[in-house]
Amino acid sequence: MLKKLLLISTLCFSILGKAQTCPGLSSPLNGDSNVSVNTTISWEASDGIPAYRIRLGTTPGSADILERSVGNSTSYTPPLGLPENTQIYVTIILDFLFEGGADIICPSQSFTTEDVITPPSCTTMKTPLDGASNVSVFSNLVWNYAPSATSYVVSLGTTPGGNDILSPINVGNTLSYNPPGQFPANTTIYVTVSPSNENGTATGCTETSFTTGELASLPGCTNLVSPLNGAINVPLTPFIEWVPVPEATGYRVTIGSSPETADILDNASFATNSTFVLDFEANRTFFITIVPYNAAGNALSCGQESFSTILGCGPYLDLATGETVTLNPEIDFPETLSLCQNETPFIVTSNDVADGYRWYKVDQFGNETLLSETIEVALTENGTYKYEAYNLIPQSGGSLECPSTREFNVVSSEIASIDDLLTSENTFGLEVTVNASGNGDYEFAIDTIDGPYQNSNIFNAVAPGTHTFYVRDKNGCGIAEKKFVQDLTVEGFPKFFTPNGDNVNDFWQFIQPRSGAEIVLQSIRIFDRYGKFLKEITQNSQGWDGNFAGQPLPSGDYWYKALDITNREILGHFSLKR
Repeated sequence: MLKKLLLISTLCFSILGKAQTCPGLSSPLNGDSNVSVNTTISWEASDGIPAYRIRLGTTPGSADILERSVGNSTSYTPPLGLPENTQIYVTIILDFLFEGGADIICPSQSFTTEDVITPPSCTTMKTPLDGASNVSVFSNLVWNYAPSATSYVVSLGTTPGGNDILSPINVGNTLSYNPPGQFPANTTIYVTVSPSNENGTATGCTETSFTTGELASLPGCTNLVSPLNGAINVPLTPFIEWVPVPEATGYRVTIGSSPETADILDNASFATNSTFVLDFEANRTFFITIVPYNAAGNALSCGQESFSTILGCGPYLDLATGETVTLNPEIDFPETLSLCQNETPFIVTSNDVADGYRWYKVDQFGNETLLSETIEVALTENGTYKYEAYNLIPQSGGSLECPSTREFNVVSSEIASIDDLLTSENTFGLEVTVNASGNGDYEFAIDTIDGPYQNSNIFNAVAPGTHTFYVRDKNGCGIAEKKFVQDLTVEGFPKFFTPNGDNVNDFWQFIQPRSGAEIVLQSIRIFDRYGKFLKEITQNSQGWDGNFAGQPLPSGDYWYKALDITNREILGHFSLKR
């Protein structure tokens, strides 16, 4: 089992894991061409990764276009689009925010963007919105990305179409503009933003307007107090608190699991910096933006902060080895156990290394009854059980239990009884079938008690001679054995002969089998069917020619009695055919 102590002190810990693979691009695919300049880049998810960073550049591994953390999100849309007709290199970074840790920088993948041949379309304003009133005189202008735009031309005036505040100016490839100074109070401001690229400037773009409010001071920005920006191992129900801003009358809070999302809180308003509690997911990075506001408007350019929640059970990356493992114990426990009959109670002991153990009996309805909380349990009956091993991981405010479980069945078993050994002859030699009975799961071997064992009870191509067959209970309840003594009538003594003078099969004689130990016979005596002694031959003689006292005997059945060197008698019969 892989296990390490998780030390939580200040912002330091170590973690376990198994080898971590880098994700591949899922859209666009590596090597794609003619990709839209406003494409969304997606990649495969990797288990146990607290956050990703994406790096975009025009050479492998570079970030000359941008580099951005995206939290647990597996997609990213570049806010300013991508340069046209360019090979874009995407580098995904497995971002581990643990102090002293090292990120895993994955190999770059690339695609090539389209060749844009038309001017861009118009954009829309994000802030201030068209028709907004009581807008702060300190406001910035923010607009949406226009696909294929590489710059934007902005003009401002106090009359429709006017530019007395700002003559048309190309502000570059950006989605915001901070006018020098402040807007006049209680005035309607007219705004035109025209996207542009190498093919020309968007035409016919709609002018928008907003009206400013009274001159007042905007509040400043604030910072997190709890948890601190960049904190790790934050409890799943933390108190969120920030520095109060004297000029603010409220705060707008946005929290998301990636920098661009607001899936936890979406611009929620709070009257003060008073704390509140949220339930967060374990092992995630969250991004929070707090914007103070008052009658003059929202604080400008407030930064985004982040923190990571308490670990949970993993999987996590071991920064020392570059492998990811879980904090759950590894268990190696069979799905079936056997109770050998007449050997209860059956004591089962875990071989797994863990901080604690539990054993349950599970009834037909799935109800669990606790049997033991030690490393072993005594079982007395068949049925379904559950085994659980767990590690206790120290964490903020207590400890976390990380369990691994296995459901298993207990069945009865017993040593086999070998009822019979059935033999037959085929082209390859003897075939022996081992008939066994008993309440068990059995396997079979020949001649060696240690095997190899096979599931089939049929043995083919068995050499002539004496053999021992073994039947072993797979559940460890014992081995039965039975000796097979070769019946020499099965092989070696011909079933018939034809003494007709054609020099083919004219004599009846014992034939040594081609395989197995050599058989040595002291004598072979031949009788008619009434038991009258006719002839005695030796193993090395030519054999019997079918005559008695010089006269040929008629066709029919005759008997033999052979004696081997152990004085064992072999009886059988054969046919004389004329």
